Amino acid sequence: MARKKKPEKPPNHERWLVSYGDFITLLFAVFVTLYAMSQVDKKKLDEVAASYRDAFSVSVSGENAKTLIPKTDVITIPKVTIAPIPYAQYRTSPSAGPREPKGLFAGQEDFQTIINALRKKLAAAGASGVDLHVGARGLVISLPAATFFAPGSGTVTAASAGALSVIADALTPYANPISCEGHTDNTPVSSAAFASNWELSAARAASVARALADDTDFRPERLSVSGYGEYRPIANNNSEEGRKRNNRVDIILLNKDGAVRDAASDDEEAPRQPPPL
Repeated sequence: MARKKKPEKPPNHERWLVSYGDFITLLFAVFVTLYAMSQVDKKKLDEVAASYRDAFSVSVSGENAKTLIPKTDVITIPKVTIAPIPYAQYRTSPSAGPREPKGLFAGQEDFQTIINALRKKLAAAGASGVDLHVGARGLVISLPAATFFAPGSGTVTAASAGALSVIADALTPYANPISCEGHTDNTPVSSAAFASNWELSAARAASVARALADDTDFRPERLSVSGYGEYRPIANNNSEEGRKRNNRVDIILLNKDGAVRDAASDDEEAPRQPPPL
């Protein structure tokens, strides 16, 4: 006889309770673990602190007692407002040498005062053709090479010593850095002493710087020397007048911006009468 099949069991709709119960149990275990981890054992903490004190020979009490376990209280940092430096305070130079009092850092109002005084003193000294103007980098004193140097020479003439002394006396009271920059026209140098206009322009700038540095009470650490040859003209080299203007040594009393800016990026020394391309 064939065995009778047992009737199928009805589906159990409560099976999800098993998985849910496991999930709740695990979730409870997680929170219990987190709670246990958040509790600090004060006894163990005191033991650790005591071991540190013993290791470093720190007294528990007294004037020299040290707390090795710092408090974790939040400390509010007070707000500090940094005020801008007043111009009058900025003008005082912190780098004046021991042989002279601290000088003033000349500003725009000082530049015009220097120009007015120099024009009178240079005229009295018989120095002609010196151009004085204020540019983006500071006060520019442009010395024509035809007046201050012999043709093809890099040494200041003896007749120009008086004019340079007047300029040095006018710039000595101030703390601004000074840049001496030599320039020439595009005529190839014919002197055997110089291989190119670069050397000639640099030698003329160095000669002017030396003349300033040799003046009494003038700080030579303020000076820098550059030679640009024919590559920074301020006039057209196609005319005699333009070549005379390009042959020059500029003494620049640098302002606070010109002291840190790259001279190559300045627009002050760009040609005021640009030569044609």
